[in-house]
Parts: sequence; C-alpha cells; structure tokens
Amino acid sequence: MITFLIALAALVILIFAGLVIFTAYTARRVEQALPPRGRFLDVNGARIHYLDKGAGPTLVLVHGLGGQMGNFTYALLDRLTSSFRVILIDRPGAGYSTRPPGQSARLSTQAEIVAQFIRLLGLDRPLLVGHSLGGAISLAVALNDPDCIRGLALIAPRTHVRNQVPEVFKPLVIRSKFVRWLIAWTLATPGSIRRGAATLAAIFAPDPVPPDFRTKGGGLLTLRPKSFYNSSTDLMAADLDLPAMVTRYPTLKMPVSILYGTGDQILEPAVHGTSMTTEAPNVHLELVEGGHMLPITFPDITANFIKRAAARTFLPT
Repeated sequence: MITFLIALAALVILIFAGLVIFTAYTARRVEQALPPRGRFLDVNGARIHYLDKGAGPTLVLVHGLGGQMGNFTYALLDRLTSSFRVILIDRPGAGYSTRPPGQSARLSTQAEIVAQFIRLLGLDRPLLVGHSLGGAISLAVALNDPDCIRGLALIAPRTHVRNQVPEVFKPLVIRSKFVRWLIAWTLATPGSIRRGAATLAAIFAPDPVPPDFRTKGGGLLTLRPKSFYNSSTDLMAADLDLPAMVTRYPTLKMPVSILYGTGDQILEPAVHGTSMTTEAPNVHLELVEGGHMLPITFPDITANFIKRAAARTFLPT
C-alpha cells in the first residue's frame, strides 16, 4: 500500500511538472512570436505597455477582459491615425503590462492607473475609448477623475452588474488566488488550446472569427499563465465598484457616446447600452448589427463612430 501511494504521488508530481514545463514553454514561444510592439511607462507600481501613433486630437483606447492592444491594432488603429493621435494601452496585467503583487483589479484601481497614465504622458484631456470591460474602466475614470479626459466613446461597454457570467467566461470564475495560480500554471494553457476555437466563436458570435486573429490580433497571448490568472482576477473584481458607479451616472457631465451590436452575445445591449440613455445625461447611443467584437469585425463602423464621438467631444471653444 505504501509503495502504491509513493508511486501515485510520484505520478502526480510528474504530471504536475510536465504541465508546468509545457505551460512555460508555450508562453515563451508565444512571446517570441508576438513580442511587445510599444513602449513602457511605470504607473502606480504597474508597468504599462502602450503604443503611440498618429497626430491630432488625442484618443486613448482601453481594451476589455482577456484582451490586449491587438484588439485595436488588428483593424482599427490604421483607420484613426490619419486624423488623431491614438494611444493604445495594455491594461494592468494584460498583454505586456504588469500588475504588481497585491494590487487590486477593481475598476477604481485600474481607472486610477489610466488617469495617472494620461497625466504622466502630459495628454491634454483626450477622448477615452473603452471596449467591453475597458468601457467600465473608462466610466470609472469619468466619474473619479473627470478633469483628465474630455469625453467617452464606449464600444459594447460593461455598465451594470450582470446576473450571471457568460458561459464562455465561467472557467475564469475562481475565487481562491492559490487555485487561480495553480490552474493558470497547469490546466489553463492546454485547456485553452483545446477549447480555443469554440471560445473565440462564442466571444465573436454571431460574427465570424478572422482566421488570423490569433497572430495579427494577439489572440495567442491568452495562452500564457499570467493572462489566465489576471483575466480571472479582473472578472472576479469587476462587480465590486459597479453598483456605486451606477448611482453616480446622473452626475456625468461630459459627452458619452456608446456603440452596441444588437447581436452581442456577451453583454446585453438593452441593459448595458440603451439603459444609459436614461441614467446619464449627454449620452448618444448607436446600435448596429453585429456582435461583441466590433473593433475587429466592423472596423469601419467602429472608426466612424469614434470620429463622430470625437467631433462631439472636441468642439471649438
């Protein structure tokens, strides 16, 4: 019996070590294939990776859950840089940005980092563009640091608490930090490889997934253990600030433009989009046919939406 238990323990250790080695190897290969493309700036203990292109009125773009700046460089960036200075950031813990140990993933904390990033770069009250969870963070910036931005352009934003997590994100619902770390370094990477196509299909639905999204759009970066760990951390913290934020929406003074796909299967357009027209002043809502990943699937529509939002925001004084 003792011999059997020793053999079983050795097998478990061997499997665990194999998964860790495979995960580390995969992360290294991914980062070799998709290296950082921008600069770095230290902000409140986080090292923020950002890309700065173009000239003109400034736009700062913030991506959503599990994403990184590739969500915007895939098709949207080049449609904006002829008219604007466009700054894309990897949120703390996403892409190539870091989140220091112990730093909260709450919307308010991430918003504070975005606001401080804007100040450190010396930007003159840019238009803040947020997609999905990045929309919630952008709203938190507008509520907590309104003087650092001029307006909001939100694409499929998360604006309210959800009754339940979408099925595709349920593997990220992990309350224990240790269990989150353990899964990130063992099961997450092989699981993501196995379920990758189905996961992307669910996030993009009803629109098709571009065949080159994993490389051109940076999708492969989600295979790294830190991507899984930080995405799970973001998801678990997302609802902590939203209830109080909702009560403050009527105090928003700046122009707020919102774009939503009527076929969005991640966030409900009526709950997170249409409702904002009655809960906050100065809200302009546009509905289009499409799903959740509009910056990738409908880049022309998204770029034109941002340009109209900028026209309303950067009014002559």
